[in-house]
Amino acid sequence: MKTELFTLCDFAQEQGGKLTVVGTFDTIVSRNFPCIHPQLSIIIRLRFDLWEFGTHSFRIETRDLDDETIMEPIAGRIIAKGAGNATAVSHILYSINNLKFKSSGIVNFILYIDDKEITSIPLYLRQG
Repeated sequence: MKTELFTLCDFAQEQGGKLTVVGTFDTIVSRNFPCIHPQLSIIIRLRFDLWEFGTHSFRIETRDLDDETIMEPIAGRIIAKGAGNATAVSHILYSINNLKFKSSGIVNFILYIDDKEITSIPLYLRQG
């Protein structure tokens, strides 16, 4: 399995297997903390090889530098199935409204597949 895309953005949708991703970012600047970010989307595109086809569990956790969670983990199942190809793509799209950040710093979004940590991306929180 390969992670082809793992990003935060302003808006995303999937239609007919195609992803539309608008406004990808890795930094939020706020005048004051704590702050609330009104809306963001998490987008993940995974490519599975033939021998990995089937159902897989996923979990996305958030942790700051003090190892505190920012929100409840996102969990679910994805199905990798081929359409006559040697690989298959699965998408995870999740929108989050009114996410609260208590201070500036870094929040890591960590992806687990079948309870194994696969990758992570940072979200930088800056005061400005």
